[in-house]
Amino acid sequence: QVQLVESGGGLVQPGGSLRLSCTASGFTFSNYAMQWYRQAPGKQRELVAAIGTIGGSIGYGDSVKGRFTISRDNAKNTVYLQMNSLKPEDTAVYYCAARRNPSEYWGQGTQVTVSS
Repeated sequence: QVQLVESGGGLVQPGGSLRLSCTASGFTFSNYAMQWYRQAPGKQRELVAAIGTIGGSIGYGDSVKGRFTISRDNAKNTVYLQMNSLKPEDTAVYYCAARRNPSEYWGQGTQVTVSS
């Protein structure tokens, strides 16, 4: 069975840092591009970051560029999102997704709250 499990969310102060992890099982992780999305209440789901199968192709949404870093460790079936200089506007549920046409898998999400 396919599983994507996010972890590392929580409450952090503005300007702080947090690292999210997403660990996959039930499919060949190294064959899938990985992405991080986020969604705040009443807002559209937003692409935060994406990384290719071996980490050679990386992209970020404009709102997080320069502050967030995506990486992956195929030996551990895990993708990471390092978040620095966090702002209240970053508050959302963060989801990881795995994609290899025609397959698409999603995790359950982890809550990130940025507040003083």
